Amino acid sequence: MRELSCDVAVIGAGTAGIAAHRAAREAGARAVLIEAGPGGTTCARVGCMPSKLLTVAGRAAHDARAAHRFGVRVPEVAVDGPAVLGHLRAERDRFVRHVFEGLEEWPADERLDGQARFLDGETLAVADHTRIRFRAAVIATGSSPSLPKPLEGLGPARVLTTDTLFGIADLPASLAVLGGGPVGIEIAQAMARLGVAVSLFDVGHELAGLTHPALTRAAVEIFGAEIDLHLGTEVMGAEPDGDGVRLSVRNPDGSQGSVRVERVLAAIGRPPNLEGLALEAAGLRLGEHGLPDFDARSLLCAGGPVFIAGDANALRPVLHEATRQGRIAGRNAAALAGSGAATAPEPWTALAMVFTQPGTASVGAPYDAQAEDARVTGAADFPDQGRARIEQRNRGGLRIWADRRSVLLGAEMIGPDVEHLAHLLAFAIQDGATAGRLRDRPYYHPTLEEGFETALAAITRGGAGTG
Repeated sequence: MRELSCDVAVIGAGTAGIAAHRAAREAGARAVLIEAGPGGTTCARVGCMPSKLLTVAGRAAHDARAAHRFGVRVPEVAVDGPAVLGHLRAERDRFVRHVFEGLEEWPADERLDGQARFLDGETLAVADHTRIRFRAAVIATGSSPSLPKPLEGLGPARVLTTDTLFGIADLPASLAVLGGGPVGIEIAQAMARLGVAVSLFDVGHELAGLTHPALTRAAVEIFGAEIDLHLGTEVMGAEPDGDGVRLSVRNPDGSQGSVRVERVLAAIGRPPNLEGLALEAAGLRLGEHGLPDFDARSLLCAGGPVFIAGDANALRPVLHEATRQGRIAGRNAAALAGSGAATAPEPWTALAMVFTQPGTASVGAPYDAQAEDARVTGAADFPDQGRARIEQRNRGGLRIWADRRSVLLGAEMIGPDVEHLAHLLAFAIQDGATAGRLRDRPYYHPTLEEGFETALAAITRGGAGTG
């Protein structure tokens, strides 16, 4: 077995791992990057980029069908499933190649292929070919889709995950989506707009990451117009039915039912890839589900000179957070390897969004019904908002909450182009702004941002117009 030594060993060549390796090298450390799988980042291969390509295709079909609202007649809209998926894969592969081009710039002796496992607190084995002595390590192994027990054993011909969905040759005639979170609702709407009969099942009653009651109701109404929603419904079993799948379900009222579909998509979450790492051998203190105890700011694990970043720590599994966490972990690992100390930067303002149409977003502190006495909430709704109505995208609304001094805390929203409103609010919260300070900015007419100003005005009036 080959013997190597380094300052920092980074396990995983995804978004967080690449950022950690680069940060460690920039800090002067000798770093080695280890990858057991295809690499190329989850986002580029099976996550945000291919899913957005599917979403854009669905939006194009939907907009063509709806053009009559403006007096524009499109005689026929035909969806070519193989062409949609072929374009998706071509663009997806381009994004992945771009990631690998960056890796190819690094020396070959800094990149190793194979499954890594800890032998002790300062040694890793990579497959059966290399043993690495390290001063500090970064776990950035990403995540993998979870498969519900009722779907186990049905095989990839019937059951899809986000890791396999984008490899299918053609669109299915019908699809059951299990999970109404960001991934599930985004793909469900895109598929429905591409002509697939979509049924979505979730044991909860919320969609797209929204939790504010008014916005949750709006989401159910909006998405329910395109998707057959089964909320509060549990999938109890699944079995082959011809070339499809028959799902057995328990409805909210306790009654039993069944649904037959051609394929099922499991979208109930992506747990961290920690199996096979032998974390106990490194002396790490493990918590629930085998996840190491770690400091959420420095990312240092309890029990050893090991950091954990990106989807592997399940803290905030989105790309911009993985990039920042990778940089923090890489810098801190380099510092620890050089007998320095790890730093603990303040976390960014939480920011999450879903690229449905209309989109949804959550910013900052989450909605908390128990905290209403300590908060002031401002509301704005889009049905009568000028720019939204002009574009016939006048659905949804937003809720912004602040403390009693009007310092902005957080928000949820569903509506047209809320990704841009969410960014503005995230910047303001990060800077500690008040509603009055943010309101005292130019809001051009007619823009969607005017709705944002409406909610801020409600906060400055002490919550008038909340809902």
